[in-house]
Amino acid sequence: MRFLPLLLALLSLFSVTAHADEPPPALAARAWILIDHTSGQVLAAQNPDQKVEPASLTKMMTSYLVYAALKDGKLKRDQVVPVSEKAWKALGSRMFIDLKIPVTVDELLRGMVIQSGNDASIALAETIAGSEEAFANLMNAEARRLGLTNTHFVNATGLPDPAHMTTAEDLARLTTALIRDFPEDYKLYAVKDYTYNKIKQPNRNRLLWVDATIDGVKTGHTETAGFCLVASQNDGARRLTAVVLGTASDNARVQETLSLLHYGFRAYDAVKLYDKGQTLTQLKIYKGAQATVAAGFAENLVLSLPKGVAGNSARFKVDIVSRQPLLAPVRQGDAIATLRLMLDGKPYGEYPLVALAEVPVAGIFGRAWDSLRLWFK
Repeated sequence: MRFLPLLLALLSLFSVTAHADEPPPALAARAWILIDHTSGQVLAAQNPDQKVEPASLTKMMTSYLVYAALKDGKLKRDQVVPVSEKAWKALGSRMFIDLKIPVTVDELLRGMVIQSGNDASIALAETIAGSEEAFANLMNAEARRLGLTNTHFVNATGLPDPAHMTTAEDLARLTTALIRDFPEDYKLYAVKDYTYNKIKQPNRNRLLWVDATIDGVKTGHTETAGFCLVASQNDGARRLTAVVLGTASDNARVQETLSLLHYGFRAYDAVKLYDKGQTLTQLKIYKGAQATVAAGFAENLVLSLPKGVAGNSARFKVDIVSRQPLLAPVRQGDAIATLRLMLDGKPYGEYPLVALAEVPVAGIFGRAWDSLRLWFK
């Protein structure tokens, strides 16, 4: 990882599509997107907002809600789940649960994530919400909370339904949330096989055998959706996530996704711009016990930048725009400014700066004096 000296140069983080000198590969897929997991940057995309069927990629949201229920104590891993007739008779891929054999939440999770079991997905949905239909309502509520604006779920499995739709961009956002919010549980997506009811099934994500730095995420396939794959790769410096939808075969989704990931690591450098807690500027603060407050990043700022750009700071312009007037009290970690990054004269991204220290309210005379100053200002 290289370090880039920048000139000192806002409130909400937004991501624009980065442009490397090397063009992205032409993929034989209906829609696709490549993102930097940490920064949220879109490195390449085609039809990212096109609504498509997610097929079994749906199970990422199902698992997200199961992980949330486990975290909240609403489920326990060793909890025995009754198998309904609907779950037992589920169509498509299955882990082969049986009406007569007790099954735990942990076993169902493995059956859903590793074996892509529709029966496991339905059983978990019914356990959490009482019915798969009620669980779909929870999925849609969570989708809204996560900002998946073009997504609507009808079931927990991804079996075809005209109203069951999402986009490549929304799936990338969901993947980011899954890895960010449940990092330990996410590790299950890297497990290569699972045996239940004396039936051993491999993970359908063949990229797990191709590259050890690829640790997930999920495959999907129906006749109408085509072959789909979400893959995430962490090389130690950064994590990239690729979503490839609607390819013609299992082999095609593997090769196209691998091509996209390779492009991301080849065409972009991971560049650390600033350290966590590094003071980038001192901002004037009114009615506070101190006259200024230090502003910086809550975490290390590491971005994917086009290959070779890190050594040419002339291509960059960086500005800091602060919220004015800035009034006390300010808590440590409050967003108080934004760093705006320009590359080759075009917007590249905006990243929030936070207060690095607490500034309490000044005494009565200090507040009165600053009120007078602000009135004249």
